[in-house]
Amino acid sequence: MRHWLRSYALLLRWSLLRMRTDLPLFLVVQTGMSVGVVVGFSFLVPIADEVTALYLTTGAMTVGLITVGMVAAPQIVAQQKLQGIFDYQRSMPVPRLAMLAADATVWIAINLPGLIVALGIGALRFDLDFTVSPLVIPAVILVATAAVAIGYGVAYAVKPVLVGVITNAVIIVALMFAPINYPADRLPDWLATVHQILPFGYMAQAIRETVDVPSTGVPVLPFVVLALWCAAGLAITSRIMTRRT
Repeated sequence: MRHWLRSYALLLRWSLLRMRTDLPLFLVVQTGMSVGVVVGFSFLVPIADEVTALYLTTGAMTVGLITVGMVAAPQIVAQQKLQGIFDYQRSMPVPRLAMLAADATVWIAINLPGLIVALGIGALRFDLDFTVSPLVIPAVILVATAAVAIGYGVAYAVKPVLVGVITNAVIIVALMFAPINYPADRLPDWLATVHQILPFGYMAQAIRETVDVPSTGVPVLPFVVLALWCAAGLAITSRIMTRRT
């Protein structure tokens, strides 16, 4: 455990130094994306009630997490594979999960300003009052970790040239065709069924129902499904990182 923690601390420092020139841009883009969903989508969708406003506000938070974990992070990994950094990382005598944890910590930290800004703007613009659950912190961490794990799994499993195509598809689905900014009952039946398997709707539900707890309480299902997706992404990434060439 001591070796793991020491490796994690050193890898975290290395990740911060390696990304120091890009971090400000990531922060600006992630925050801008979150604000853009809250403000921009409100011009397209008539805000007739608090439910719609809540979906847009928490949907903006979810889209921000997806943008960083499932779009930006895998694109960085694809660049690392092309530059040879991936092979260098595989040769390092450190635990693979410590390496993934260090990277995930950086990506989760990048998300925080955008989450806070989106929540604040949503509350002010739509005059919302939230019933926040203490589970909101575990929910944010789980959603962010699941997004990074899935993103890394894709980036490590496919060729770098395909990563851009996949991540572009992810952001389009998240913005337009997933029950994130609107309820699932607005989708065609077949697409709603697909989203019972995909993680997007569960990510949005975990954030939404911990930011504003429903009368029935916070459901367990989104946490379970996201944990399974997270485990799958980590398993794929770890297997590829430890595979002999």
